[in-house]
Amino acid sequence: MQIKLDTVGDLFLGAELKVLSAFQKSTTTKGKTEVSASIDHWSDKGLKEEFHNLKIASKFKAAKDETISFTGATGETVWVVGLGDKTKFEAEDLRKTAAKIYKGAKGSKYASIAFDVAGFNTVRDEALACSLIVEALSLVDYSFEIYKSKKSEVHDQSVVLSHFDKKNKAKIEKALATTKNVCDSINVMKDFINEAPNVLHSEEYARRIEADVKKNLKGVKIKILNKAQIQKEKMGMFLSVNAGSAYEPRLVHLTYEPAKSNSKTKHIALVGKGITFDTGGYSLKPGANMAGMKNDMGGSATVYGAFRAAVLEKAPVKITCILAMTDNAVNSHATFPDAIVTARNGKTVEILNTDAEGRLILGDALDYACDQNPHYIIDAATLTGACLVALGNQVCAILGNDQKWINEVLGAAKAQDEYMWQLPIINEWRSDIKSKIADLKNIGTPMRAGTAIGAAFLEEFIKNDIKWAHLDVAGVVDAQSHLPYCTPHGASGLIVRTLTHLLVNAK
Repeated sequence: MQIKLDTVGDLFLGAELKVLSAFQKSTTTKGKTEVSASIDHWSDKGLKEEFHNLKIASKFKAAKDETISFTGATGETVWVVGLGDKTKFEAEDLRKTAAKIYKGAKGSKYASIAFDVAGFNTVRDEALACSLIVEALSLVDYSFEIYKSKKSEVHDQSVVLSHFDKKNKAKIEKALATTKNVCDSINVMKDFINEAPNVLHSEEYARRIEADVKKNLKGVKIKILNKAQIQKEKMGMFLSVNAGSAYEPRLVHLTYEPAKSNSKTKHIALVGKGITFDTGGYSLKPGANMAGMKNDMGGSATVYGAFRAAVLEKAPVKITCILAMTDNAVNSHATFPDAIVTARNGKTVEILNTDAEGRLILGDALDYACDQNPHYIIDAATLTGACLVALGNQVCAILGNDQKWINEVLGAAKAQDEYMWQLPIINEWRSDIKSKIADLKNIGTPMRAGTAIGAAFLEEFIKNDIKWAHLDVAGVVDAQSHLPYCTPHGASGLIVRTLTHLLVNAK
């Protein structure tokens, strides 16, 4: 897909598929209200005339997602897309609409698809409108077919963004460059999540991160800790999860500093759970619950995607990114339920359920991240099935120890139209993870606030008065059927936009 900018309309006129919008207008005469389509914003007088000459034009009311098509005078196809009430059509609506349009056109053999930007600029910002359209198209364009013998047919299409104020061209170009960086990073993280677990084990995962960093993220420092080095760090919880694996664990430590970094530069640490496959260990999952457990590294992929995009966008903050990687498998060396291990921070932990493993590797990773002296920490993890019970598969849970920091993350989510909801951590749940024979236990009382109790466990490993937020992405990491710009199966790519926005706009 090639993006072309067209200020004067020449490319629009030559496009094989022209996409225009229509709004609903209401006219009241003698107490009777009639709804019709408004196309007053169209710049092409010829197309206006052709539209009005259509026999079915009067029946087109421009309701949201309502479409009508016709053949133009020069043989091109014209699609008119209803946007409903212009005052109620928002940024997320534009993403969804653009995605639906492109899905309809993607399988065609149109060499060029032109959007009349003026008509889709309901957000009253041409650069934003253009970036939203391209974002949706770029995400729809993603596919994961490396293991298919027969690949989907791909047509080389150019997308024309036409009819915008030429004085905004430089701003639009900048916005589209940002969109490319974010979408490319989302698609990289999707590739990681969608990869087969027999291929993307912990050692391979770390190698691929390293290769991507060296190729695309100039100036980023990378350190990869192997098993011996993790043992030296005394990460007993992390190692207990890895004990049954055929592969060594890996702790990937990435560091980015902006060009003008100084002692006052904000330092944010991202920490991600990278369980490349989760059998549950000796607390073995039922077969029906085990399929799809390659997604259990989705938290690490999410924070890496955001880190990657923020680096490409030259974020004004220092960023540390910590990715803890292992699978949770079963062999004769695997950790038994009732085992007691010692965490990196010295606390002893009674492991009552080996399927509550994510908090074990995250706890050690969070303690390690604290020693990097960040001002703020965000971790992301597919931590609990309870999150899906509480919030469904469309909402990311957020918990933490500092309301102002939580509000910043929530604000970033709102700015990017991603669903996020705060859950509490109360003292009763902190008490619920206290063990009778060790300092902590890795699960609380069954059927009680599982997401919050998991967060309460993680909180035990936050030190130095660092402001911390935990994102449970268990529901949102997988396909989102309600979002047309997400693929119908596999990784969703959600929350990368939120975290990138947070990092790039941090002060």
